Amino acid sequence: MEEHALPDRVLKWVVQCVDPMAVIESVRLLDGSTSSSVYGLSIRLSNAPLQFVLRQFDNVEWRSEEPDLARHEAGSLRRAATIDVPTPTLVAFDETGEDCGVPSVLMTRLEGAVVLRPRDMNIWVDRLAQSLAQIHAVGADDYPWAYFTYADIPSLKTPTWSSVPELWDEALRMVSGPQPVSRECFIHRDYHPANVLWTEHPVSGVVDWVNACRGPAGIDVGHCRVNLAQLFNVPTANAFLTAYRRYAGAVFDYDPFWDLLSLIEFLSERPTVYPGWKAFGVHDVTEQLIRERLDAFVTSVAGRISGD
Repeated sequence: MEEHALPDRVLKWVVQCVDPMAVIESVRLLDGSTSSSVYGLSIRLSNAPLQFVLRQFDNVEWRSEEPDLARHEAGSLRRAATIDVPTPTLVAFDETGEDCGVPSVLMTRLEGAVVLRPRDMNIWVDRLAQSLAQIHAVGADDYPWAYFTYADIPSLKTPTWSSVPELWDEALRMVSGPQPVSRECFIHRDYHPANVLWTEHPVSGVVDWVNACRGPAGIDVGHCRVNLAQLFNVPTANAFLTAYRRYAGAVFDYDPFWDLLSLIEFLSERPTVYPGWKAFGVHDVTEQLIRERLDAFVTSVAGRISGD
């Protein structure tokens, strides 16, 4: 993290939202965010230090695609407060940027840290799966934001870098068809290890709720599995699925379609290493490893489809 100065207008807004008597002691740009600027603020109130997070949606392209980002995250934080997993508490939001210059969300800061190289992989994967199942236990029939895929599927092409292009061809063919009927629930939509905080083995919180919506649990499971396959390997991704199915129970009907759809959302001409991982100390994953692990994942899912 690095010291950072925010404009006076933003600091004044934060103080008014927290308490007019509050004093901001420090502002730090937090590690790991790639689509918006996220700051950690230490604020003193009645001699007690309190920790907050301010997210500023300063990505113009993202705002043009989703102009309600601040309102969306505020709504997601309110819904997430009902989950049996710690989540940030909404303090205030500036929907249009009238007060802060850009749309912004102020929330409490959770204890814990991102862990991407756990000492006990079995426990880490198990808790990661348990937390996602707890998120999916929350209903979302009345939630106004609905799932949609980020991928422009008709424009995608078989990757030239792959050693198994025929499997990518089949994956693209399958996801071009109709989506399977699935039970809808509250989904995080960007659930992966860099959005989960830990204090030793217990999960101390799940963050980054701006994409949360009403949708199929399988897309969250698939998204996390693809991340795990890239960070580690296919067996780790499979262990996560096994643990998740145990916690979710009969309400979750696994369909490899969601794995494939999650996978093709990572499809590009040149697979890259997610920059957030480097911010959290992962320096041993290369572009070549990413290509190999994506190929291994599509091969594994193809095997599930064929029953091998």
